[in-house]
Amino acid sequence: MSVGGKLRGNLNVKARLSTTLKSWLPILQSGVMELEDTLNAIAESNPYASVESQITQSLQSKSHKKSIATRSMSANTSFESAYISEQSLYEVLEEQIDSTLFPTATSRNIALKIIENLNDEGYLDIAVGELALEMGVQEEEIERVRKRFAYLEPYGVGAKDVIESFLFQLDNTELEGECYELAVRVIRDLHNHSKYKNNPLYNEVMKTIKTFKNPPAIEFGAREAEVIPDIFIFERIKNDSLKNTTYELEVSINDAYYPKILIEEKLKNERIKGEGAEFLKNKLKEAKDLVDALDMRKATILKIAIALRENQYDFFMGGEIRPMKLKDIAQDLGYAPSTISRAIANKYLECDRGIFPIKSFFTAAIDGDTSNASIKDFILSLVKNEDRKKPLSDLKILKMVEDKFDLKMVRRTITKYRQQLNIASSSERKRLYEMSV
Repeated sequence: MSVGGKLRGNLNVKARLSTTLKSWLPILQSGVMELEDTLNAIAESNPYASVESQITQSLQSKSHKKSIATRSMSANTSFESAYISEQSLYEVLEEQIDSTLFPTATSRNIALKIIENLNDEGYLDIAVGELALEMGVQEEEIERVRKRFAYLEPYGVGAKDVIESFLFQLDNTELEGECYELAVRVIRDLHNHSKYKNNPLYNEVMKTIKTFKNPPAIEFGAREAEVIPDIFIFERIKNDSLKNTTYELEVSINDAYYPKILIEEKLKNERIKGEGAEFLKNKLKEAKDLVDALDMRKATILKIAIALRENQYDFFMGGEIRPMKLKDIAQDLGYAPSTISRAIANKYLECDRGIFPIKSFFTAAIDGDTSNASIKDFILSLVKNEDRKKPLSDLKILKMVEDKFDLKMVRRTITKYRQQLNIASSSERKRLYEMSV
């Protein structure tokens, strides 16, 4: 082939790849549950392409589903709602910190600091005096701001205990007058509420109190949505011809949930005529590009899975996660780090040790040479060796982490790491210890 021919050939390949990439990147970034919607949006205006769902059939045939969550979903939770991505408690509260309830910059800063120091049940997990000292303000100012949390949703957060939380929630009910006053008395003496039974308003008051949430943030900490992994890495037994037994890690893609792209053969085989010939020709090409893009997604994720097997072999065999950065695997695979970041977003890996977000295998630097994996290992060690009668609060863990690694962090980060390690809150751990669980 001449030089000119080679150039034209290369340009054709680049043009075709560029067209495929337009579909490939959003398809690559979509998780398994969003993949079908992404493909449908692309194929919607194409007469040649249609998307065949595999999710329904796969779910019907799957008798047992594994979940990252430590608690099962309730029986009345719908499949769709289980996959809705919800905001965290802290994000929901931060969105409500505006000038309406918190008109000054100081009050907003105090409110945000209070949010940072809420535990995963929604209660304030630090003494007001300690918070005031940290911020350099009076305790009365902290309390004035904290009382306004009674009007933030979920109602009851920011309280010091269940009694105060119920009083916060009471302020957002329709009870008033004598009913309201009785409700206050009942809540303040909740253990002896039955002594008010002779009051004609008792039943109405108790009906309302029974709707209150305890803890107030229960909807945020009850469970995590069940996930469907993109990648499987399982240990398999292999016997050779000499009957020697060896173990190997087998990597595979979760094809069962992948939608299929169908090209309408009837249209494909018709002779294209008339004014719409060029339009249909382009649409047929786009349909083929869509098939290529889906194949590229599988190939890319499979490459990442193989790289994970090689780099995290010790972990899959029962050891610890080895520090690994996006740029390292990107260089090995010949991709940009941004492409790897897209490829692992919202995706999970299932192995013999459970189901994990793929991004958890990549350690990010916290400060200098300190990685979040090192912080998590330290937290795990602290909890394993804590006094069972006085479990460590997230605030105490925060101070120990800061002293150990000589860095500054916020309490919310410690809470997030603890939850990622499936470690219960200090109050929950205390109950479990008392039960000898």
